[in-house]
Amino acid sequence: MRRDVFQAIADPTRREIIHMLATNKSLNINDVADNFEVSRPAISKHIKILMECGLVNIKQQGRERYCEPQLDKLSEVSKWVEQYRKMWTQKLDALEDYLKEIQEKKID
Repeated sequence: MRRDVFQAIADPTRREIIHMLATNKSLNINDVADNFEVSRPAISKHIKILMECGLVNIKQQGRERYCEPQLDKLSEVSKWVEQYRKMWTQKLDALEDYLKEIQEKKID
């Protein structure tokens, strides 16, 4: 199954994992799992999805596996959101102009 960054951020647990890694730069899988009330295998599945989406890289150091953030792909989300921000800004600016026009007509 091909996954994309939108699937990664669709789940609150994965969003929290992304936040943790962005803040800490690198955590082993057990450290990540210790922050959640779900099983370690469940966290491993979330991390696997994040890897498939290109947001996390796993580095083996001895017996430990460390998750490292690869957050460049989040720019896709930013671009997608930006187009709607621009659209809504234009619509709200037009509404503001219209309301000002109505207000001015009431004053006259």
